[in-house]
Amino acid sequence: MSISDDSGALDYHRAREIAAASGSPDAASAVLAVPPWRFAVATAVTLALATAIHLVGIHGEPATQLQLSLILGAAFGFVLQRSRFCFFCIWKDWLDRRDARGLLGIVTALAVGITGYTLIYGAWLPDPSGTRLPPTAHIGPVGPALVLGGLAFGAGMAISGSCISAHLYRLGEGSPTSPFALIGAVGGFILGFLSWNDLYLWSIVDSPVLWLPRHLGYGGALLASLALLAALAWLLLQTGRPVQEAQQPPSDPLVAVFTRRWPAWLGGLLVGLIGVAAYLRLLPLGVTAEIGSRSRQLATELQLLPSRLEGLDSFRGCATVIRDALLTPNGLFIGGVVLAAFAAALAAGEFKPKLPDTGHVLRGLIGGALLGWGTVIGLGCTVGTLLSGISAGALSGWVFGLALLLGTTVTLKLGRRLGLLG
Repeated sequence: MSISDDSGALDYHRAREIAAASGSPDAASAVLAVPPWRFAVATAVTLALATAIHLVGIHGEPATQLQLSLILGAAFGFVLQRSRFCFFCIWKDWLDRRDARGLLGIVTALAVGITGYTLIYGAWLPDPSGTRLPPTAHIGPVGPALVLGGLAFGAGMAISGSCISAHLYRLGEGSPTSPFALIGAVGGFILGFLSWNDLYLWSIVDSPVLWLPRHLGYGGALLASLALLAALAWLLLQTGRPVQEAQQPPSDPLVAVFTRRWPAWLGGLLVGLIGVAAYLRLLPLGVTAEIGSRSRQLATELQLLPSRLEGLDSFRGCATVIRDALLTPNGLFIGGVVLAAFAAALAAGEFKPKLPDTGHVLRGLIGGALLGWGTVIGLGCTVGTLLSGISAGALSGWVFGLALLLGTTVTLKLGRRLGLLG
């Protein structure tokens, strides 16, 4: 039995490729035509989101933090959906077609993030050579457990079809797999908590926390990171295959913003800027703290966890500390991601719900469990540990990224050979 995902959530990408290949504005308009009711519903969702932002600013506690979390979450979800900023989809495009556009978008996001974080560090922590680390930055221990977390997370991406952040925006597109992937992630979080103490004593407690500016200085770390990203960009441009674009860009700005797929570099630029803004005003960008916290709360109430999780709450990353508050910054951030992606998908004609079949359920639950387990052990996901971690100058971000790419590639190739993955 195949558990390959054919959810239809990415059909819009194929439609755009057809439109681009035709080179005809009329053909593109026909493919991208959207019934007026969808714009009406998208407008209603947008107004509801704006109302929620206003009410949170009045009644929330702390109002400013909660309101800004919802605003940044909405911006993040809109950008992810419009630019198809999905780490797994981007890597799969490279493996299958040598399409480098998505990877160049990630490189852009990292370059913006690294530069922005460095400027912030200069004001907050002028001397990086001491024992202090920047406040709240995602800088984690580097060791075998981090590699295991990355491998598991990568396998989960290959099986479920997305990382956790992409499952959130694909939820807004009507993906039949994403709800089960997020449910599976809750189970994976609980499994991660159950295995934490053993892995902590085996590897994590003795693993070094390596922050590049401490060893290279701010200037040296910035130059080294940007040079590495430039080398990666050059390699992608040299080895990637050229992709035919539409001959004529849309003349209508509304079509360009709300209907056409944004170029990957623009998505990466905006993701990087949102990440810098989130760190400057709130916390590092991440999408798993709330899911992890609620999973830990559930497991605690069911008396599934040990009385003490050694050292877990002392590490920087997507914290899973149990919170009693109904509204939390990361919870509102996630809500903003889903609602904004839903509105964007409706406006673009990309909301394509489909009833799940057995393959969707299995793929979501199994892949989600690996995503959740890898997030706990890796202290974050592609957004937290990889994107925010590398932006922060943490070596852990690079190691986690390499491990998850390896896990994704091996799982995808093996799954295809066995006829289980598409």
